[in-house]
Amino acid sequence: MNKYELAIVLSAKIEDEERAAALEKVKGYITRFGGTVTNVDEWGKKRLAYEIQKMKEAYYYFIQFEADAACPSEVEKHVRVMEPVIRFLCVKPEA
Repeated sequence: MNKYELAIVLSAKIEDEERAAALEKVKGYITRFGGTVTNVDEWGKKRLAYEIQKMKEAYYYFIQFEADAACPSEVEKHVRVMEPVIRFLCVKPEA
């Protein structure tokens, strides 16, 4: 099992319940494709480096998980089309 970190930036325009549901959906994708979520780090609302979709702020989440090599690409396919996700990045941190 490899370790990965998925950074997700969610729209600041959505309600708390919708944001929590979107985060649970992402974690569900990870477990569906054979991964196990080890940690979720919520940074909260932060200012964006540049304006995206006329927004200056967004919510940042960092999800650490362990999975085989095929899982991150499958998760990215599904996260890419989620409405509240404005940016995402999945990386394999150096040991």
